[in-house]
Amino acid sequence: MLELTSVTHIYGNGTRALDDVTLSIPKGMYGLLGPNGAGKSTLMRTIATLQTPTSGRISFGEIDIIANPERLRERLGYLPQDFGVYPRVSAYDMLDHMAVLKGIASASERKATVETLLNQVNLWSVRKKAIAGFSGGMRQRFGIAQALIGNPELIIVDEPTAGLDPEERNRFLNLLAEIGENVVVILSTHIVEDVADLCPRMAVLAAGRIQLEGAPLDLIQRSRGTVWAKTIARDDLDATRERHEVISTRLFAGRTIVHILSQGDPGDGFTLVDGGLEDVYFSTLAHSRRAPVAQAA
Repeated sequence: MLELTSVTHIYGNGTRALDDVTLSIPKGMYGLLGPNGAGKSTLMRTIATLQTPTSGRISFGEIDIIANPERLRERLGYLPQDFGVYPRVSAYDMLDHMAVLKGIASASERKATVETLLNQVNLWSVRKKAIAGFSGGMRQRFGIAQALIGNPELIIVDEPTAGLDPEERNRFLNLLAEIGENVVVILSTHIVEDVADLCPRMAVLAAGRIQLEGAPLDLIQRSRGTVWAKTIARDDLDATRERHEVISTRLFAGRTIVHILSQGDPGDGFTLVDGGLEDVYFSTLAHSRRAPVAQAA
């Protein structure tokens, strides 16, 4: 179990990237949803011991992560949003080098580890190919392979499917699902479908604060009866925003489908829809944006 208690991080310029974050993350896949700039990467770097929070406590099992970061690193696998490798080195040689850095000194043990990982992430056939020639999905699968060196108990993946085509995305998500059966895997993303497909528990982070936490199916059930939809002309969008709490819009065949939040029938031609996780997410973001305005008033 990963426990975060009142974790706050304030950068030198005064930016409060994390604001009193408290979470309990059990074994399995855990989704952290949030828009760009929400503080997700700051939280992932903090958990990964790459930076120390301004205040708060973080523990993984019996390990105090802030006091003993080296102990966590022995059990950690980390795939950051952007990771660098030597592009002209082959996948096999790069993994072997990383295994040395991870403390696997025995050549025979490294060989077994590297070969197992390359097969697990379906890169064995390109093991001698330079990483510079990999597709985006292949690079992400290589990133997972390096994160799995040493059988980590905590794995952090930050925006892992951004930029992947649908086929590579499905392949990558299936790999994550297999890994997440036995360890703690934190999936940090702004892509709602990734969390809906994989994670039995999730949280929404916005403006550095946890805005919502729970099981996706429970959160969707809680939103039932509050999400309404209507197709309008694009020119009518501003007027609709003035009359209703619009949580999302999307274009379809030259017209705009709007979803609004309302506890009762808003009239005006809106129909009740079975809201999904995307509606839960967008309504949570709408509430978070209103909160500072309400406090200022």
